[in-house]
Amino acid sequence: MSIRERLSGNEAVAHAMRQINPGVFAAFPITPSTEIPQYFAQYVADGAVDTEYVTVESEHSSMSTCIGAQAAGVRAVTATSSAGMAFMYEMLYVAASSRLPITLACVNRALTGPININNDHSDSMGARDSGWLQLYAENGQEAYDNFLQAMRIAETADVRLPIMICQDGFITSHAVENILLEEDAAVKAFVGDYTPRHTLLQGSAMAVGPYDTVAFCMEHKVQQAEAMKNAKRAILNVSADFEKTFGRKYGFFEAYRMEDAEVALVLIGSTAGTAKACVEGLREKGVKAGLIKLRVFRPFPAKELAAALSHVKAVAVMDKSEGNNGCGGPLYAETAAACYDLAHRPKMIDVVYGVAGRDCEVGDIERVYRHLLRIAETGEVGEKYIHMGVRTSEQEVL
Repeated sequence: MSIRERLSGNEAVAHAMRQINPGVFAAFPITPSTEIPQYFAQYVADGAVDTEYVTVESEHSSMSTCIGAQAAGVRAVTATSSAGMAFMYEMLYVAASSRLPITLACVNRALTGPININNDHSDSMGARDSGWLQLYAENGQEAYDNFLQAMRIAETADVRLPIMICQDGFITSHAVENILLEEDAAVKAFVGDYTPRHTLLQGSAMAVGPYDTVAFCMEHKVQQAEAMKNAKRAILNVSADFEKTFGRKYGFFEAYRMEDAEVALVLIGSTAGTAKACVEGLREKGVKAGLIKLRVFRPFPAKELAAALSHVKAVAVMDKSEGNNGCGGPLYAETAAACYDLAHRPKMIDVVYGVAGRDCEVGDIERVYRHLLRIAETGEVGEKYIHMGVRTSEQEVL
């Protein structure tokens, strides 16, 4: 039976870690993820877990420790944000190419520079092509639930890739909300034991992170790419079992009021709550507005997302990070590519918003929908790459 608690997102993730009882937690603090290792350190001190808690000198060492521990045959976890993720960037690639299902709690924060500690998605989006699976949460409940599912997804035999569980820094990580927690025994039964195929301690020869020559490296990268494809099936299978076990349903994304939607947003994270409130207000006025809240960014559910958007007249993809490519953000690039082969593509724009913690309110979301309604009515898209909420002497496009 589920247990009602009032927790922050960080505490909920730490609670999930305690229930899973990993072999190693490698910790180096950085705001706003610092609370996760703090909470977990208390569990270690209280004897609530058997975990080896390793205090390291940097985030690079944190991920290196996780790689060594996971290769030795135990579950390894860590938490980081922003520049911390950037510092472990090299080792993210090593973990993925070594096919080690490490679990990382990423509490999203703007990536330096300029120095900023507020929320956007630039840190995890900067690692989007590193070979890690990526799940995103709207709230603390989803952060907790995603973490419970993460290890089973990552450890699936034909996947075996590391996974990061992302939530919005401060907005969900520090905000206290009502969360349904599951009983320890039920969590342990659901997650199961880690049974790696090969480990450094099993007695036979094994290399981790070796030099890979031209004769073999491309084949290994293809295997890694196939594993990312296989992860789609694993995510759905684990989600189905999670729903059967705990009653909460997850998929690649949440399609909110999309059945008859004529205009829609595609976005990630906590802004979905704001957007849902806006959708309900517009629906009361007769506007057929909908929303796609993406949960899974890696692997990207291109086929499924395109199908969900195929009947919509106009779409705004909302990026909470800059792409620095001159034509939009990373979510827009993926969504536009996914919809390219549709027989009837929706008109599509990119709205970069909320960078470095800039507020996004219901009224801001409504302006985006009103802009989409004009596009749907006239067929004229105009500027496709828009920054919303910028202080400027020029009139905003929206």
